[in-house]
Amino acid sequence: MQFELKRFILQLRHTFAISRESRTHQPSLIVCLHQDGHWGYGEATSNLYYNISIESLVSEIQSVTSFLTDYTLSSPPDFHKGLQDRNLSNFAICALDAAAWDLYGKIKRQPLYKLWNSTMKVYPITNYTIGLDEVSTMVSKIKEKPWPIYKIKLGTTDDVGIVKELRKHTTSVFRVDANCAWSWEKTKNNAKLLKMLGVEFIEQPLRADDFDGMKKLSEDCALPIIADESCILPEDVKKCAHFFDGINIKLMKCGGLTPALSMIAEAKKLNLKAMVGCMTESSVGISAIAQLLPQLDYVDMDGALLLSNDIAHGVKIEADGIIHMPQLNGSGIELIS
Repeated sequence: MQFELKRFILQLRHTFAISRESRTHQPSLIVCLHQDGHWGYGEATSNLYYNISIESLVSEIQSVTSFLTDYTLSSPPDFHKGLQDRNLSNFAICALDAAAWDLYGKIKRQPLYKLWNSTMKVYPITNYTIGLDEVSTMVSKIKEKPWPIYKIKLGTTDDVGIVKELRKHTTSVFRVDANCAWSWEKTKNNAKLLKMLGVEFIEQPLRADDFDGMKKLSEDCALPIIADESCILPEDVKKCAHFFDGINIKLMKCGGLTPALSMIAEAKKLNLKAMVGCMTESSVGISAIAQLLPQLDYVDMDGALLLSNDIAHGVKIEADGIIHMPQLNGSGIELIS
């Protein structure tokens, strides 16, 4: 295969904040793989929490140049195994794995969801994320973007008050994400009040390693709890089944579509709800997530909707959450010139 690396700065429509950081732009690296007259694309973004920079990603991928240029793609899972054997970060593996799957689907002349024996007849609607901000700003974002499901980022001293105020302005379903900012006691108390405010579930309220707190919540909590930071790798799924009602898989954290497929299958065996979430990323990453939709219970794939300068054509999401899949095969990605 041939490969190219392209750096981008993704500009956000609004400042985006969670409990531990805020940002106005997002550096992103696009991996481009070429074989048999086709290009496949995958994405990884920088991430302070996981100590990932664009420079580190470029260095990692360039370190396996001979492996990539000597490789002939015939099986994305085999390619993924080869990447794992070279000790790359999961963010770098994700970009390469997603590009390989996109390329493979284009070579096989099929969208990935069809290669995975699924259809787009039924799929979950993505939420639209409202970042943590002044309440008036959060309200204005809801009014600006009417949507059937909102994910509300929380992590303040008055999170229930925020949700109460937002509820005055919409009847849409709410999901809340505390990004590890709560204690188990606070989660238990908040859950009772949030349930009455039309919240569907709470995502990762406790620190990723606070399994003692999660055990207490699993025994008595008014709302379902979905793991995010506590569920990174395929081997985490089984552990989470003892404490959570579902898992939120992030492609960049687990290492791409290949491990995500196994994590979804494992979650279903363990009666866990399966969700895939996104980072702040372009339609390159979002279109890869879209191929998994028929296998999911929930999805958070609004990353490209938060941007003012998308860099690719791919999946299109209408204001009511309806998905329009690309005409191209694979993940359906085409970079904008």
